[in-house]
Amino acid sequence: MPHPENNFQNSFMQNRELSWLRFNRRVLEEAEEESVPLYERLKFISIFTSNLDEFFMIRVGSLTDLMYMDNNVDDKTGLTAGQQLELIFQEAVPLYKERDRVYLIVEEKLREFGIRNLDSKELKKNEKKQLDKIFEDEIMPILSPQVIDSRHPFPHLSNKSIYIICEFTGESTKFGLIPISQSLPAFFMLTGTETSYIMTEKVVLEHIGDIFGMYKIECAAIISVTRNADISPEDEIFEVDDDFRERMKKVIKKRSRLSPVRLEVQGHLSKDLSNFLLSKLHLTKEQVFVSEAPLVLSYVFDLHSHIGVSLIKQLSYPEFKPQFPSYLSSNESITAQCRHKDILLFFPYDQMEPFLQLLRESAQDSAVISIKITIYRLSRNSRIIDYLCNAAENNKEVTVLMELKARFDEKNNIEWAERLEDAGCTVIYGFEGFKVHSKICLITRRDRNRVFYVTQIGTGNYNEKTAKLYSDLSLITANQELGQEANEFFKNMSIANLQGNYNNLFVAPYFFKSNIMALIDNETDKAKKGQEACIIMKSNSLTDKEIMGKLSEASQAGVEVKLIIRGICCLLPGIKGKTENITVYSIVGRFLEHSRIYCFGKGKDTRLYISSADMMTRNTRRRVEIACPIMDEDIRQRLYHILEVMFSDNVKARVVERDGTYQKTGGNGIPLDAQQSFIEEALRKEGKKTAPKDYITSFFKRIRSTKKSKK
Repeated sequence: MPHPENNFQNSFMQNRELSWLRFNRRVLEEAEEESVPLYERLKFISIFTSNLDEFFMIRVGSLTDLMYMDNNVDDKTGLTAGQQLELIFQEAVPLYKERDRVYLIVEEKLREFGIRNLDSKELKKNEKKQLDKIFEDEIMPILSPQVIDSRHPFPHLSNKSIYIICEFTGESTKFGLIPISQSLPAFFMLTGTETSYIMTEKVVLEHIGDIFGMYKIECAAIISVTRNADISPEDEIFEVDDDFRERMKKVIKKRSRLSPVRLEVQGHLSKDLSNFLLSKLHLTKEQVFVSEAPLVLSYVFDLHSHIGVSLIKQLSYPEFKPQFPSYLSSNESITAQCRHKDILLFFPYDQMEPFLQLLRESAQDSAVISIKITIYRLSRNSRIIDYLCNAAENNKEVTVLMELKARFDEKNNIEWAERLEDAGCTVIYGFEGFKVHSKICLITRRDRNRVFYVTQIGTGNYNEKTAKLYSDLSLITANQELGQEANEFFKNMSIANLQGNYNNLFVAPYFFKSNIMALIDNETDKAKKGQEACIIMKSNSLTDKEIMGKLSEASQAGVEVKLIIRGICCLLPGIKGKTENITVYSIVGRFLEHSRIYCFGKGKDTRLYISSADMMTRNTRRRVEIACPIMDEDIRQRLYHILEVMFSDNVKARVVERDGTYQKTGGNGIPLDAQQSFIEEALRKEGKKTAPKDYITSFFKRIRSTKKSKK
């Protein structure tokens, strides 16, 4: 099918969904990189697969709904929802084939180390006996096989659950179904000299003749159905007297029963069985995807506990533990150190401990009168909740703005909200139509009859687990002007006022985007006057049409625009007359790049911000987000350094081409992996107590040299 978006008026933009699929292919590339340790390559295949699962549940699910609505055209490319789905299904087929190819390569290499994911056909005699005993003792007692006929209707197939389906020969009852219970492990280990295991669904498939003993099996396969999980609570009909928490519980329960959007098959389906499934699930042939790899690959992260310690070390990234920042003392009050100088934590290279210590000491400090915080996602064993509860029990005013609509974390957040309320915290929730995605914590003290604020603002969630896996930034400051604005922010949130305007903070949904666009316009005006101008943005995604339009105007005026966009990027760089001064980089590596940095200008007048917000329409218009200016000169220099290292990456970095594909940067000289460089910096002991190097000059020199080399 031709791509009608190529003729659309926004010739420098691409479709969001196709951009995402290209990005996920980029994730799969990491599984092909021989420099990546073998077990980590297997993890990347699992990440690619879970990404694709969520894409179908959310994006394909929402497009499926949009097909039944008027005016369902993508404003960036002119594609209707139906055209987008058609292109998605076309693009997904080669992705499955590529995933299978890479998976088989990695599995074959793992066998060289004695790690074998077995197929029933290759079992040795003693392994076959083990398998029979596992089936008889551990699997068969909890299976619930069923036949499908006029008296036994086709059952509901749960979202992303595994089933064995079969067709019988010469019977009035034609089909059989076996759900693989979620109480079963994903795989079973087989004893022997090697690390051998077999997937549970393959064990069941091997014994299907025993399960349906009275029938002759024509064919059998492993299947999984993906359902639309894009529920918007605002669209649901609830009882008027239901409170919001109970409302969200109903949404979670309903998620597993929404309409199918994909059928995955491992094995072979006969024509009759295939047509039967399509009719029952109301799917088309284009929505069926055949896989050689297991349909659920989350088991990969549990495999490590079954592999010897020395071997798993050999097959994994070298161990790295986040470091306590060298410029801080763990024996001194974080509050006292913050009052002396602003603190910037750079996860996962820095520990989250300084912020946790700040909360812990604030919970006990008699001078602290209140703690206010927004929460979007937390780890399952959150110390933050412990400290907030402890503070409330110590008679401090604790206010938690809990977002119950954090997709797939709703259940966790409901449980945390109930615990916080039980401890005496005031828990308030988000707003109809808007998610609270900001990351801000305000600690208010009364020192010598004077109110004093300590403010933390970050780019990532208050999640101790992901702080070791995601690259994020967290500012802790005693700047009283920012503290007063943070206090005003929480007052506005408590009275549902989303239109508060602030002198320093950019707050969505009303004043974040307009301020960003004004800063872009300012750089555009400078370029038109012949002055030096520069825009640098680091974000997870870029989809906001108006912001992309402004960046195109800046490019046409001669502004140098450098973007680091990890995932979706609807802006196509290098389009003549539109975006020829824009370069887009993407880095996928050991850690997930999650921080947002926005930089406008050059030299001392540069405006520099960190933010919770991506440049996406959902962030700029439908979420409560915060961008915070960086005023401390040493921290500004550190951020310049972080950006410089990332722009210098010639190992993990890719450049987005004008057709939306990713290409290696092709840099010459010594290989530089930005994330590995940051690890080495964190571990380096020399000069830990010295002030940061002035990186500004070298940073902008590199920006200029990159532009010349491109030409």
